[in-house]
Parts: sequence; C-alpha cells; structure tokens
Amino acid sequence: MNEARNVYIDNNKRSQISFGIREKTLISIGIFTIFLGSIIIFGSLITEEQISINLLNKNQAPSLEFLFGTDWVGRNMLYRTIKGLSLSMKIGLLSSFISGLIALTLGVIGATLGNTVDSFISWFIDLVLSVPHTLIVILISISVGGGLKGVILGVSLTHWPSLTRVIRAEVIQIKQSDYAKISRNFGKSNLYIATNHILPHIIPQLLVGIVLVFPHAVLHEASITFLGFGLPPHEPAIGIILSEAMKYLSSGRWWLAFFPGLSLVIVSLMVDNIGKKFSQLINPKTAYK
Repeated sequence: MNEARNVYIDNNKRSQISFGIREKTLISIGIFTIFLGSIIIFGSLITEEQISINLLNKNQAPSLEFLFGTDWVGRNMLYRTIKGLSLSMKIGLLSSFISGLIALTLGVIGATLGNTVDSFISWFIDLVLSVPHTLIVILISISVGGGLKGVILGVSLTHWPSLTRVIRAEVIQIKQSDYAKISRNFGKSNLYIATNHILPHIIPQLLVGIVLVFPHAVLHEASITFLGFGLPPHEPAIGIILSEAMKYLSSGRWWLAFFPGLSLVIVSLMVDNIGKKFSQLINPKTAYK
C-alpha cells in the first residue's frame, strides 16, 4: 500500500516538474516573439526624418545621446539598425512562408503521386542542395532585376528543400498508419484522408520548419545585399549598412559595423531558439521530459 502511494506521489511530482518545463518554454517563446514583433513594429514607425542626414552630428561615437553612435553624415545608427532589422525580418518572414508553401506542395505531391513523381522531386531537391544557396539567390535576384522582388524570390526559391524532405517523410508515415488504412478501407476519399489525417499532423511540423528557415532567410538577404546583389543602396537594410561601414572601419569607426552586425546575429539566434523550443514543445518525446 505504501509503495503504491509512493509511486503516485513520484508520478505527481514528475508531472508538476514537466508542467513547469512546458510552461517555461511557452513563456520564453512568448517573450522572444513579443521582442521580435516589437522590432518590426517600431522599425515600421521610424520616419525618414529620424534617419536623415545631419552633418552637425557626424562621426559621433556611442554615447547616452546616440547609443549606437552616428555615421559619416550624422545619421542615427540606432534608428538605422532597427529600421534595417525590421526590413530584413519582413523579408525573412515573407520568404519563409513562401518556402513553406513550396515545401508543403512538393512534399505532399512527392508522397502521394507515385514513384515517378517522387523520384523526380527527390532528384530536384538533391540538385538544389548541391549548389550553394548564396549563389542561387544571387542568380535568381539578378535574373528578375534585383531589388526587393529579386531578394524575396531568390530567398524563397532556395530554402524549401530540407523542409520538403521532412514533410514528405511525415506524409509517407501517415499514409502507412493504421488510422489512414482504416479510413481507406471504409471507403473514405483521398481528399478526406488528406484534410482529416495528413494536414492536421504536418501543420505543426510545417510551422516549426518555417520558423527554423526564417533566420537563414534573414542572413541570406543580408549577405547578398552586402555583396551588392540585393536591395538598392537607398534602402536602410542591414546588408547596406554593413557594406557602407566597411569603408570606414580602418579609420576607427568600429560602431558602424559592430552594432548592426551584432543585432543581426542576436535576432537570428533568438528566432532559431524559438524554432527549437517550439519543436520540443510539439514533440511528444521531448515535451514532457
């Protein structure tokens, strides 16, 4: 009797600990999401006047008045950095969703339309993965005329292969599951199985994949813009800011590249952390460890 009571108490304690871990994960996801959302909103509210030229304040080192300093024409680097992060995050968010839709479409088609289609999609995935992402992004961006449209298309069309493989594997697993076979034996259509069994199962995986693609999309946007193949020079993008800052590092103006670069890395790591925590949260094997 005492042993049974001890087992009950141990299980109760374990469930309380597990709930605490789950709660902490949700809280951290919420904090990160609010912080990143605030950057996008605040960056959208920054006016052209706040990042305009002011020669009276040029080349100011970081101080209480200018936390990130000013550049060679007196522009406030804090406002420019937030504006650039906001723009990069918007591009990354849109590109991630487009990549997710491509991955969902190709993953489901490859897993449901037979071996020939599946083999072709698998070959195409291997082909895309065999070429460096940055090179493909640059080629696509140049071919459509560059600018915002070129960056979004270039990033969107290069970040779907890995997620497509995950979705394809999930769909194949669901098709072979007992409940899908029972539905098929009861005469349910493929559309019914897709909407009631496949989609509810893969949507969480798709959302995790989109979140994990997001930081890669942001970094690739910044990298091709830095190399001169992305956004035009008048845009306050992080890649543009870093590219311009390279000319002045030798004269000791370290803050021009340090704060924008550090901010980009921090945002990318935060989003990547959100994706990993979200993945742990929806995975039954790790959600209650």
